[in-house]
Amino acid sequence: MSARQKSVSAATHAVSTRHRLIEETAKLCIGRGGGDVSVAEIAAAAGVFPNQVTYHFGSKDSLLVHAAFYGLLHDSERLSRVGDSAGDAAAIRRKIARTTLALPALPAVSRALAAGIAKPELAPTVDTHLDLLFRRSERYLERLLRRRGWSIQRDVGIEVRTFWSTALGAVLLAQAGVSGSGSDLDLAGVLTFHE
Repeated sequence: MSARQKSVSAATHAVSTRHRLIEETAKLCIGRGGGDVSVAEIAAAAGVFPNQVTYHFGSKDSLLVHAAFYGLLHDSERLSRVGDSAGDAAAIRRKIARTTLALPALPAVSRALAAGIAKPELAPTVDTHLDLLFRRSERYLERLLRRRGWSIQRDVGIEVRTFWSTALGAVLLAQAGVSGSGSDLDLAGVLTFHE
């Protein structure tokens, strides 16, 4: 095998290991409702040595941020199916809100946001993932509006950021012990698209 082939093989293996770590960590975190997992548990689930967590991500917290958003982006595909379902704008707003608050990855993402606040070195990673979430959501909303011929009362970017900020804020409050439930929040009312 040539030096170039060895280099490509090593790079492919590193990407595969990195992806496996993210995927297995997401599964563990979602399975625990965003609860804490150890590096040993993550490594065992991914079939790697514990030191590979720090090798690929720098820290367990960085891996947890990547995994939380990976889980949320995967879970959020459910929202596009909701929007594609039949119904008027009000019904779809309610379905999107209800589905969002039930996304299994949402608690893990709220913990990732808290970690980003507590550890400034994680802020760029959190920002990158939030930007990806917002951009994907904006593209989806623009397609929905165009396909249905609906209007919106504000800029799509503001709509998306307001929606996700409200949803994530609700989860942060719940994790902080604030009493109440998802029914106490009018997440659907945050969405302004209409016929």
